[in-house]
Amino acid sequence: MIIAHSIMRIPLTLVALLPLAASAADEPTNAGTETMTETMEESGPQDIVVTATRNRQSAFQTPASITRIDDQTIADIGSKHQADVLNRGAGVYIQRGSGAESLTAIRSPVLAGAGACGSFLVAEDSLPIRPVGFCNLNEMFELNYEQADQIEVLRGPASSMFGATAVHGVVNLLTPTVRSLHEYELGIEGGPDSFRRVTGSWSHQDPVGRGFGFYGLATRAPGWRDSSGVDEAKLNLLGDWDVGYGSMRMRASGTVLNQETAGFIQGYNSYLDEDLAQSNPNPEAFRDASSARVSAHYQRPDAFGDDSELTVAGIYRRSRMDFMQHFLIGKPIEHNAQTSYMLSGTGAIERGKFTTRFALDAETASSELTEFQPGPATDGTPPANAIRPAGLHYDYTVDSWTVGGTVALEYRIRDRFTATAAVRADQTNYDYDNRMIDGNTAADGTPCGTAGCLFSRPADRSDRFDNVSPSLTLAWRPSWTNTLYINASTGFRPPEMTELYRLQRQQAEAELQSENLDSVELGWKTQFGFVSLSTALYEMKKHNVILRETNGFNVSNGATRHRGLEYEARYDGIRTIVTLSGTVARHQYDFSRAIEGGETIVSGNDVDTAPRNVHSLSVDVELGSLQKYDTVRLVVEGTHVGSYFLDAANTARYDGHDVANLRLLWNSDWNVGFALRIDNLFDKQYADRADFAFGNYRYFPARGRAVFLSIDYASN
Repeated sequence: MIIAHSIMRIPLTLVALLPLAASAADEPTNAGTETMTETMEESGPQDIVVTATRNRQSAFQTPASITRIDDQTIADIGSKHQADVLNRGAGVYIQRGSGAESLTAIRSPVLAGAGACGSFLVAEDSLPIRPVGFCNLNEMFELNYEQADQIEVLRGPASSMFGATAVHGVVNLLTPTVRSLHEYELGIEGGPDSFRRVTGSWSHQDPVGRGFGFYGLATRAPGWRDSSGVDEAKLNLLGDWDVGYGSMRMRASGTVLNQETAGFIQGYNSYLDEDLAQSNPNPEAFRDASSARVSAHYQRPDAFGDDSELTVAGIYRRSRMDFMQHFLIGKPIEHNAQTSYMLSGTGAIERGKFTTRFALDAETASSELTEFQPGPATDGTPPANAIRPAGLHYDYTVDSWTVGGTVALEYRIRDRFTATAAVRADQTNYDYDNRMIDGNTAADGTPCGTAGCLFSRPADRSDRFDNVSPSLTLAWRPSWTNTLYINASTGFRPPEMTELYRLQRQQAEAELQSENLDSVELGWKTQFGFVSLSTALYEMKKHNVILRETNGFNVSNGATRHRGLEYEARYDGIRTIVTLSGTVARHQYDFSRAIEGGETIVSGNDVDTAPRNVHSLSVDVELGSLQKYDTVRLVVEGTHVGSYFLDAANTARYDGHDVANLRLLWNSDWNVGFALRIDNLFDKQYADRADFAFGNYRYFPARGRAVFLSIDYASN
């Protein structure tokens, strides 16, 4: 087993701090003080999270950087895109693409490319929504985040608990219970450019406690840019009941997306031109996708005696996507699909000063991908067109399976001081089958000149990746209002299937290793009066970063460094709630090399699309009431995104932007809620996404001021 030298130094440092922290935690107390402390703790904030340990825990007492977004906040926001709700958290920056598309940054640069999505684990009820090695940059549109009960974002590596892809962070959506739904609810919303949305839910509980229900939505958004409409539907079914000595949760979800896609506009600061911003250089582009998941969770308390818990879960997953790669010469059409199954078991046993947690996960998947170019390429230079023949470029399947297990031991050294060590071992296997001619010819075997065609198809092969991911955490609670912790952890991801089998030029094999990330984090959570504060300092180093070199070969010899400060603050007044969050970070290349596209990476440069500052502020004021029991609230929020470089050479830059939104919410006495939402209140011209490639500035322009009105009725 090989573990990076830097991560080995971290536990040694933590162990050296043990005597000092233990002595501080062992301050004299008396029984009366302890009793009072316990009472105050019980009356304190009890926000519960599950993502950090895969068991229920107090968010305040969890020694990790985790953001919890509750159902009320989600409903108030009325998201039109996952960025609307997720960007409220520190260290998170979701860039909008066209329609439902997105790029993600969690304690990282905004990552793009074949393996970018493998750096973030996206889960529903703690179960990944995609199998290992088959993610998609835009997969969050497969979640019904608009009607979630809770969204948790865990920042930093979590592979010691979740395994593969939990490298930079985890987004975990928790579905509602039947009990939390109204008996029935209906909502309608309208907005500019003929935007329409219908939402609804229904639930029923019988006298013996069995509950069933559903919730869902349908959206039609013709789009503010030319030929950029989105039609989307999401439906969730749920059932909750007691079984034996435990409880059963059944969940089913389905999504359908039909999207006309708008491409980049080009030219320096072209997003400032209103007519150009509304145009679409790629009116022929589209994305059609669907997904389905069925899961079951059985939870039994005291399964191993008092103070223990066991959860067994299983999930079926199916996804399909067809889209035009309008950003490539020849505009080929990709089809990808997967069918997968996963079984998972987690548990916790508390005995005296020790708490043992364990997890075991196993999944199997069948995946497929084709790339087809309908006609000859005409939109590039003659040499570039010549190596991109019409017809099939790739056609392959991959059968895969992954198994992994975690053991974590928490030891309470003193009443307020704990140490937790966890280790996980994972094995991932791919069995690849090329259904075309091997090599880089056209589909019929015709060569594309002496160097061959652009597309290279490896011969059938099998690949295996073994990974071990440890973590060590020290947590100290000097008082009921303070939690301090230091954590050393690792994250990993095996290569994505497309990185291994979708090769180019004359690369016949891609001998890639798993990406690894080593992290150290120092955190402090505190509460005083009406104010709560959570901060974290972190430093991370990423090894075996997979990239495409200047010869077009996929290699895994890159490295990056990441340092930052994150904070989340909240003031809960009698009629006013103020939340403030943000990050100050720097993400740098830690190697030098020429890469595809004519760029050269220089060690010490900022990674492209990595703003050093991202901050948000929200002020929620209760204005009073118009009736006896109603409430009227005004919410004003602002977001600051600092400037960032657009290329590896750090020669092109986007200046950043500031945006404000406003919401006026009225919950009337008639069980009817009205919401007026104004996005981009001051009609700011900015870019949702900025890029520099092939010698051109490219932008996804942001929408101007947009006003939405919704009406919701819910039964008592």
